[in-house]
Amino acid sequence: MIENIGLFGALFLLIVLALRGRNIIFSALLASLVVIVTNPISLADSLNQYFIFGKLGAFSFAGKFFILFACGAMFGRVMGESKAATSIAFALADKLGAQRTLWIVTIACALLTYSGVVVFVVIFAIYPLGLKLIEQANIPKRLLVGAITLGSGTFTLTALPGTPSIQNVIASSALGTDLFAAPLLGIIATIIMFGAGIWYLETQRKAAQINNEGLVNVANDASSTSKETLSESVNLPHWSLAIIPLFVVIFCILTPRILSGIYGAELTNGDDTFSQLMTFATTQIILWPSISLFIGCIVGLLIFKSIRVQAVKVLGDGTQDSILPLINTAAVIGFGGVVTQTQGFADFVQFLLTIDLPPLLSMFVSVSLSSSIVGSSAGGLQIFLQTMAESYLALGIPADVLHRIATIASGGFDSLPHCGAVVAILTITGMTHKQAYKDIFVITVVFPVISALAIIGWVAFFY
Repeated sequence: MIENIGLFGALFLLIVLALRGRNIIFSALLASLVVIVTNPISLADSLNQYFIFGKLGAFSFAGKFFILFACGAMFGRVMGESKAATSIAFALADKLGAQRTLWIVTIACALLTYSGVVVFVVIFAIYPLGLKLIEQANIPKRLLVGAITLGSGTFTLTALPGTPSIQNVIASSALGTDLFAAPLLGIIATIIMFGAGIWYLETQRKAAQINNEGLVNVANDASSTSKETLSESVNLPHWSLAIIPLFVVIFCILTPRILSGIYGAELTNGDDTFSQLMTFATTQIILWPSISLFIGCIVGLLIFKSIRVQAVKVLGDGTQDSILPLINTAAVIGFGGVVTQTQGFADFVQFLLTIDLPPLLSMFVSVSLSSSIVGSSAGGLQIFLQTMAESYLALGIPADVLHRIATIASGGFDSLPHCGAVVAILTITGMTHKQAYKDIFVITVVFPVISALAIIGWVAFFY
């Protein structure tokens, strides 16, 4: 009894500390200690192995995905320091109009995350520009937060085929599938999340206008609305040049997969350099997207003279940008690693596997609860794949279907108040849970859950 109380108490503590804005690394460690002292597990093993170096250890995760985080953050720096991201966003504003500010922010974030930029970096890169745009359109800042989360934290991370996101890469690495697993299911889920999200944001924007709810406390954000975001104050690169690094990254990631799909094994069976490169690109699920991002960095440095002279500093700052999101995510995963060693979690897994539900629904519940426990889609997905995936494969679920549904499901209940990304975006934008979490919850929890259930229904009906 005390063991289960400890598990739920630790999770509750983690959520409360996150709501109060406490450091997520300290919070994860403290919550882990609560689990350890209320369960008959070794303190030394829990901290040295389960939390740090185990299969779900913080350092194990950080070591495995460090290069991907670092290259994504470097690319984000290149796009931000060169003002390429600003140029793209202003081009979208010119094409779509000021009244489409929320569309612009969503699309800009989606382009960046789909090309591999780390979510945390996208938030830092887009927020100053988004703030200027909503100031011009007098849109509440809570809706800017919603647009950023829609574009950077939903369909481009879990659903869109080919995305080099951590979630998609984790599933691909664990299941032996590729980043384009079950593309039709991903496209359906993307349409639902994007369509419902934009509908919600636009409905809220119109309601805010009727209720005279506009942007407040703009002066408090003066430091964020810096002169670099103002088109009249800076020489922005033309959008046609600014978008080239994005297309280079996407091209590098997609081309080997497309060619492999067309030519099959003959593409990688040769001894020539091209065949060896294609073999490398299609087998290095984590490293190849990282290399693609770094190639995008080099292209950006060659194109944008403004950052070419300080290339080492820009890339170094980008690498530094990757540390905090990587360690934050790793710490939460480490908490999950401790939780998975308890008898309570073992009973929880057994219950999910024996519950009288169709396998796909049972899998959805399993992933959702795992993600909610650790407050991380990457962490929850990692836990599920390490502890339960084989059981569901044995029930006859195809690996590509499991990949896509599990990945989408991981991006639902992960966004509870203790989620590191939620805490980060609220901190960066100066908002509180009370002010903005309702919009975050609808966009990052409700709609992803609906999309996951929809594709489960699609599979049940058509497969």
